[in-house]
Amino acid sequence: MDGILIVDKPRGMTSHDVVDFIRKHFKIEKAGHAWTLDPAVTGVLVILIGKATKRSFELTSGDKEYEATITLGRKTDSGDAEGKVLSESDASKITEEDVRHVFKSFEGEIEQVPPM
Repeated sequence: MDGILIVDKPRGMTSHDVVDFIRKHFKIEKAGHAWTLDPAVTGVLVILIGKATKRSFELTSGDKEYEATITLGRKTDSGDAEGKVLSESDASKITEEDVRHVFKSFEGEIEQVPPM
């Protein structure tokens, strides 16, 4: 079997977990994924099967786009929603303009540093 499978990855599974499930469930020897999604998120995961695994670079060399929900005023030990809350502060004075200004720093080509 050769091809590309699009999976809506559920929260709590790693990208590798999804590939393992597909390998075992469909008895596929050669499978992998393009990009990687954090276990804490859901989203589109591209699974490459058989000869399609050779297209990994082609698929991952394009742009990505994210959609997120954020909580303002909370700091965690891991830098994400899964970590232990270290502090909370009043975020009511943060404006939409403030948020848009910070988001501008994430536009364009950047080297992403994942949370701890």
